[in-house]
This record gives sequence, C-alpha cells and structure tokens, in this order.
Amino acid sequence: MIWLQRWRWRSRFASIRLLVTDVDGVLTDGGLYYTEEGQELKRFNVHDGMGLRQLLDNGIEVAILSASPSPTVQRRAEKLGIRHAYFHVQDKLSKLQQLCQELEIDLQQVAYVGDDLNDCKVLSQVGLGCSVRNAHRSARKVARYVTFRSGGRGAVREICDQILRSQGRLSLRHTPVA
Repeated sequence: MIWLQRWRWRSRFASIRLLVTDVDGVLTDGGLYYTEEGQELKRFNVHDGMGLRQLLDNGIEVAILSASPSPTVQRRAEKLGIRHAYFHVQDKLSKLQQLCQELEIDLQQVAYVGDDLNDCKVLSQVGLGCSVRNAHRSARKVARYVTFRSGGRGAVREICDQILRSQGRLSLRHTPVA
C-alpha cells in the first residue's frame, strides 16, 4: 500500500523546481524552548538539513516562509545555503507568488510543507501541498501528501528524498551540512 501511494505521487514530485517550507512544526518539532534569560531556542533535525542541501546541490530551489521572526532560523538558513528565507510573512501565498515570479517558476512546480491553519491557503494552490504527520487536522485535510514522519523528526527529508528519487537524482554521496 505504501509503495502504491508513493508511486501515485511520483509525477507530482518529479515536476518540483521549488520546495518551500514553514518552520515551527515542520522544520522544528513545534515546541517552544526558552532559556532562563528568555532567549528562544529551536531544535532542528540534521536529516532535514541534509535533504535541503541535496535539493540545492541538484539545482532545486529552497525557500522558508514563516509568520514568526527568528534570528535562529535565519542563522540555520544561512548555514544551509538557503537564499530565500522570509520572516514576518502574514500572507504566505502572496509572498510565494512574488518569489515564483522572481524565479520564473510556476506555482504548479512548487511543493509546500505546512502544518497549520495559516498554511492551508498555500497548500491548496501549489502543485504539491504537503503536511507533516502531526500537522493540525485542517492542514492534513488540504494537503495532497502527508508525510510518514512528524515535523522536526525528518518529515522534510522524506519529501526531499521523494523529489530527488522521482527526478532520478537521489544520491548517496556525502554533502557537508553544518
């Protein structure tokens, strides 16, 4: 059954030229961690980072769209080489449309990964709307693909691998990730 589900989506994954992801609950586990001084901490999964680097190394654009401000996420994006990271984004669909125009990519060539209500509009408009396994019900309902893994636990890597595999680019070579 799992093989059939993955095979069915192979053509959608094959057409992806841009992967866009939310942050909290997708690249992180959704938890909010604070030091005693009030500094916010986020936990990222190294496997997700490796998957994003592999996409970039294979000429597939990667972007981050987040409603929240986060110097931590900005540093993570820089470390991974993600040039398109946007914060304080209230209208994610408009920002994505601007980015697609800039990159000359059609919305149907975009995969978006989200996990909550504020992602639903984008999930329904892109070529491949994806939600993580532990996403809010509203996001899972709109998504065309729901990951087997949870947010912050390798869900983004799962999508990266699906994209690369469907395009015949999945490589087992080492890509340094910070």
